[in-house]
Amino acid sequence: MNDKMSVILKGIAMGMAEVIPGVSGGTIAFITGIYQRLLNAIKEIDGKALRLLISGKWKEFMNKIDGYFLLFLLTGMATGLLSGVFIITYLIKNHIEPLWGFFTGLIIASAIYIAKMIKKWNLTRFLFLLLGILIAYFIVVMHPLQGSRAYWYVFLSGLIAISALIMPGISGSFMLLILGMYTIIIPEVKHLLTTGSIDSLLLLVVFALGMLTGLFTFARIMSWAFKHHEQNTLVLLTGFMIGSLYKIWPWRMPVTWIDKHTGKIFSQIDNIKDFSQSDITVLSDKPVLPQDYTIGDPQTAIVILAAVIGFAIVFLLERYQNKKPVQK
Repeated sequence: MNDKMSVILKGIAMGMAEVIPGVSGGTIAFITGIYQRLLNAIKEIDGKALRLLISGKWKEFMNKIDGYFLLFLLTGMATGLLSGVFIITYLIKNHIEPLWGFFTGLIIASAIYIAKMIKKWNLTRFLFLLLGILIAYFIVVMHPLQGSRAYWYVFLSGLIAISALIMPGISGSFMLLILGMYTIIIPEVKHLLTTGSIDSLLLLVVFALGMLTGLFTFARIMSWAFKHHEQNTLVLLTGFMIGSLYKIWPWRMPVTWIDKHTGKIFSQIDNIKDFSQSDITVLSDKPVLPQDYTIGDPQTAIVILAAVIGFAIVFLLERYQNKKPVQK
């Protein structure tokens, strides 16, 4: 029972992380020691597994895909996603600076945690590290695209978002933001839960089908990378985490934003004071020092405390796990 609850709690943490643009559920899986097991379980869902399921060989099917692990993990993730839609969106709206501070500490510690697993550094691995940093950085500074409710685009968005979830350091929800779909998918989830709308259900089913397609495809790619190029893959993932830090710096000033009521785009920082958070959607922003943060209380001491807590959690988890998350 303790093992089951542990997997459920890790799933809840992964699900809640995926609601936050800039934080990766894959990172949570990695630092909690279940990443490789998750990849292996997903990889085992193949034609043979489906034949076992169709023929009613339930026990063999569950053993092949590590089914009970997936069941408890997905239960936790679903709980985390649903609660995250409400809890995390509340924190983002009302306590954004400490929240970003917490995840900054978490990701810094995660990058150190993975880097410690590199057995030997050489020029090739430093280049992989730089490549990972640059890829993540350029992803997080991309300007958002225009979202669409067209089913093909919704399907594609689901495929890309789940691929990012599997990749530690790359946030699935941030990829949705880049694709212009974050402000469509998250409200649709809330709309379905509160009204039972059939239109919302259909759109989310298409999105889920895209996620399933990406999940089975990308999990195999990552599993192959760990099997044949484990050390370089770990270096690349470390770079992804370092590069993603730009996006979750706690103090950020809007550069461009859109008035939700008029659709007008603004690019003068001073004008932001004329709007409430409910009136605007930020399109792009930039990190600043606490003393230059003028759109709210920087809460510097609280943010630093939150970062320290996030940092400490990773190493407490490492000590508790007492094992490497990547196993050959």
